Amino acid sequence: MTSKENLEEKVDEERRCFLRRATATVGGVGLAASTLPFISYWLPSTETEASGNPVQVDLTPLQPTQQLTIVWRGRPIWVIRRTPEMLATLPKLNDDLRDPFSNEDQQPPYAKNLYRSIKPEFFVAVGICTHLGCIPTYRPDVGGVSPSWLGGFYCPCHGSLYDLAGRVYKGVPAPKNLEIPPYDYLSDNMIIVGVDQGQKT
Repeated sequence: MTSKENLEEKVDEERRCFLRRATATVGGVGLAASTLPFISYWLPSTETEASGNPVQVDLTPLQPTQQLTIVWRGRPIWVIRRTPEMLATLPKLNDDLRDPFSNEDQQPPYAKNLYRSIKPEFFVAVGICTHLGCIPTYRPDVGGVSPSWLGGFYCPCHGSLYDLAGRVYKGVPAPKNLEIPPYDYLSDNMIIVGVDQGQKT
């Protein structure tokens, strides 16, 4: 083999190496560019990240028996203003409930009481059924779900029932009481959801 042939073979080999590297580089860049939209789709949006921040709720417009729903961390948070009559039903139901004394860890320590709240008048809960994650309906109407119904929450997906403190009835699919989120009072008429009592900054 002549030196001219050796030189041509060496040049051909260098071209092949260059083309392999160029093809791999262009392919890698193309793959990265086509993957970016999919990756960015899975990243939380600015709004989603912001929704994890504590949320302040003004209780002033909430009339007795009314429900207010806000969103915190992508979940519905209910605030309900209970009347003395509504509160009086709670001890009557203990025998009908799966966890009447809130032994399961479904609430912060400051809400582990009969009312499952800091102040009995205002009930704050995550509005998601503990069975399969449906959204129960607020049914304060006495006798509205059954003749013995004293008011509470009814899940239309599979029939789970909760009382006005979010405590689950026996014999329904839901295994636990409604969850109580961390919250605290900033004033008599303002709460903050997402911050535990005494942890305000």
